[in-house]
Amino acid sequence: MQIFDAHCDVLSQMLKHPYYSFQSGSSLHVTYDQLMETGSKVQCFAIFISPSIHPLMKFQSALEMIDIFHEKILKQNPSMRLVSSRSDIRSLKEGEIGAVLTLEGCEAIENDIVKLNTLYRLGVRSVGLTWNHANCAADGALEPRGSGLSLFGKEIVKRLNDLQIWTDVSHLSEKGFWDVIQLAENPVASHSNSYTLCPHPRNLNDHQIKALINEDSVMGVTFVPDFLAKDGQAGIPDVIRHVEYICSLGGVDHVGFGSDFDGIDRTVAGLSSFRDYDSLINQLLKMYSEDQVKGFLFENFAARFPE
Repeated sequence: MQIFDAHCDVLSQMLKHPYYSFQSGSSLHVTYDQLMETGSKVQCFAIFISPSIHPLMKFQSALEMIDIFHEKILKQNPSMRLVSSRSDIRSLKEGEIGAVLTLEGCEAIENDIVKLNTLYRLGVRSVGLTWNHANCAADGALEPRGSGLSLFGKEIVKRLNDLQIWTDVSHLSEKGFWDVIQLAENPVASHSNSYTLCPHPRNLNDHQIKALINEDSVMGVTFVPDFLAKDGQAGIPDVIRHVEYICSLGGVDHVGFGSDFDGIDRTVAGLSSFRDYDSLINQLLKMYSEDQVKGFLFENFAARFPE
């Protein structure tokens, strides 16, 4: 089956470890060979700026990751295609894989909308306002203050509306989430799970999940053990439990996956790399129809990718 994975951190790993290769035999959770072998059709590659990076170097780091994306992901792998629109996805040929650039947190742009425009021109098509803490745009899910969007954050959302690209609510504070729902034309949760099942600040509560469903959006269930099970010991049944719960809230057409591969130190038992999507698919097919599983894996995200 075709797979649309809404979040991985390959770029930040390759920036941190220049000797890492995107080819087979790498230390990465996601590699070109695995994507080809396992049925990937669209993979989102996040630009994540580590808090350890000096503020004056954050935008430079974003540019370096974009350079890695173009030089080592696209250029060295002829079957990888830059995806900038829904029509790009629909025009992918058999054996081709779409690659999407996303921004995980606006730390890189500081308070400069021109930098956001520049990242868009370089291919970014989804923007999360924060990582876990506060920045010029908003408070993150782990920021004790728990404030919403700043005036600049609201300006960012309006600009994303003008550009007709995704505003990603994963990592936002709850108040920030509701500010985005009120303002954004294309909200999405790239990698978040159910707070009811696992009460972690990074997860979304029932009201938030229902709001995304009402906005005809998508929520990418993520493979982060701490977001799947209270004790952090998670297996494939825990991933499916979160899928089931979102479906029970009316979200059968609004569930996707955002693995967070290469952004996690520990993996789910049975889901240690992209290749293990096959094991997840086999279990899903025991519980859902083929059309529903195709929706979870690909169509729910692909159908709502900005045009």
